[in-house]
Amino acid sequence: MATNGTTPKITLYTNHRCPWAHRAHIVIKELGLPYEEVIIDLETPREPWYLEVNPRGLVPSIKFSGGNLHDEIITESAIVSQFLADAYPNHLVPATGTADAALKRARINFFVDTWFTKAGGHWFQILRKEDEGEKEALANEFLGVVTKEIEPLLKDAAPFFGGSDKLTLAEALIAPFILRIYALGNNTDLIPKSLIKGFNGLPNFSKWAAEVVKHPSVTYIWDEKAILEGTKKKIAQLKAQAK
Repeated sequence: MATNGTTPKITLYTNHRCPWAHRAHIVIKELGLPYEEVIIDLETPREPWYLEVNPRGLVPSIKFSGGNLHDEIITESAIVSQFLADAYPNHLVPATGTADAALKRARINFFVDTWFTKAGGHWFQILRKEDEGEKEALANEFLGVVTKEIEPLLKDAAPFFGGSDKLTLAEALIAPFILRIYALGNNTDLIPKSLIKGFNGLPNFSKWAAEVVKHPSVTYIWDEKAILEGTKKKIAQLKAQAK
């Protein structure tokens, strides 16, 4: 599985606690691509060498060599993920060139866009609230948005988006956040358990999410204890700064 029959050389600049970087890990794992990993410390100012790689200092970034490309730098999680999915024949996205494939890609894009423009920001807002009443109100609002906007789009999930029995790019781009929401809701008081209970009452979303959070390509870098402890620490810092 390589462009022009060559094995790619990929260096992935990442941090396992970052949900955005997690997206690239899912795609690379699902495609079965070899890669080297460089961990970027997100708790300290970026080293000058990494700012040469990515002037924004964000993760993930990849350095890619394969086919006619040599040491090309690609940044931003969605762009990295799309690039890799487009570079190699795979089940994450249908091959281009037909109206049917274009429609499937459009529906994946619409689903991902709907999650991030309508629903995705709610969970982090909940994390930052001190008052339990405010948390519950935001959780209820979040549940309402998922019920209205996301649940109908999963009506044909089998178990993954669009009737696929394998992971798609839709899951790869959203799974890191679903995984964190469920982990925080089930194991901490940062997200109300009422939200998870509400999600479990949505037949399409709950079945889809249950498959997403246990998929091997989603969980292989997942360290739940580290994520939960790191999130608690980060939220405490943010709350302290806001006072």
